[in-house]
Amino acid sequence: MPIRQIAIGRPHEATHPDTLKAALAEFFSTLIFVFAGEGSGMAFAKLTGGGPSTPSGLVAASIAHAFGLFVAVAVGANISGGHVNPAVTFGAFVGGNISLLRGILYWIAQLLGSVAACFLLKFSTGGLETSGFALSGVGALNALVFEIVMTFGLVYTVYATAVDPKKGSLGTIAPIAIGFIVGANILAGGAFTGASMNPAVAFGPAVVSWSWDCHWIYWVGPLVGGGIAGLVYDLLFIPQHHEALP
Repeated sequence: MPIRQIAIGRPHEATHPDTLKAALAEFFSTLIFVFAGEGSGMAFAKLTGGGPSTPSGLVAASIAHAFGLFVAVAVGANISGGHVNPAVTFGAFVGGNISLLRGILYWIAQLLGSVAACFLLKFSTGGLETSGFALSGVGALNALVFEIVMTFGLVYTVYATAVDPKKGSLGTIAPIAIGFIVGANILAGGAFTGASMNPAVAFGPAVVSWSWDCHWIYWVGPLVGGGIAGLVYDLLFIPQHHEALP
């Protein structure tokens, strides 16, 4: 059972050079991803005056986030596993693929990377506001279910293409598959919740714009969805003992 594989980690792991390098890789990967994704939305608004929930804005956001995540996962894969998302890290933890201590360092790095990206965007655009995530035409419960289901799909894809030891050559396209599912989910849920699927992606804009309306949804939804995906995939499809993620 996955619950038996959950590890807290040893104290020295938090200061081990490999762990620190992995956390640093998560910081840079998240910065790259958020800068590209959030920046595309700001550029679209400047050029067209339209919001991200317009048809063309939604397509632009989908493409930018899919491309950005593809790169962010690919450049971090050999160092940290390329999580770029606290929900992915949490899903890996509940499936016994990363220790709690290492996961906490990943979380800190991911959140700081997102905040740094948003501050850099605000500075480099002359003070334009980074747009925080918000609900549109749906209630909190509806939005929560949206985020849970979308993040389940994302983390399930991560497990199938990057974590599963039986993945074989499929692992080479993992960053593409992960980017594609995020892009597809943005087309599905972007008009309703903004399609975060990632607490770090929602956290950076919220800090810089200091807008926290319904922010809890962008934590609870992704973490629940990611946790369920990690448990389901590990329990049903990886019954044997497997090695932990880096």
